[in-house]
Amino acid sequence: MNVYNEAHNLATAIKESDEFKVYNDLRKKIDQNPQLAGIVNDLQTQQLELSMKQMSGQAIDADTQAKMMQLYQDMMRDPSIAEYFQAEMRFSLMMQDVYKILGEAVDLKMPGMEDLMK
Repeated sequence: MNVYNEAHNLATAIKESDEFKVYNDLRKKIDQNPQLAGIVNDLQTQQLELSMKQMSGQAIDADTQAKMMQLYQDMMRDPSIAEYFQAEMRFSLMMQDVYKILGEAVDLKMPGMEDLMK
């Protein structure tokens, strides 16, 4: 068995999955609307910045958390954005499951990954 061939087969299976197809179609739809794309990109950038702060040990104050939650709730009122984020979440969960399966198969121990593997 060639591991690289199997990896390519897995990549093909992921691209053919309903989770990826729906996510990818909705991402293209969002990208066609510059206003929606800008809103989504801004939120994702802010989420990434907060995650990086948390991973580096910086505390996130309650005011910042509340603002992010309010922004997220406001954005979820737009049906296109809500549908996109739901599809993104389903795809992300599938990918986390794949990572977990692979990690467990080789008893992979990566610092900080324990929480993701639950």
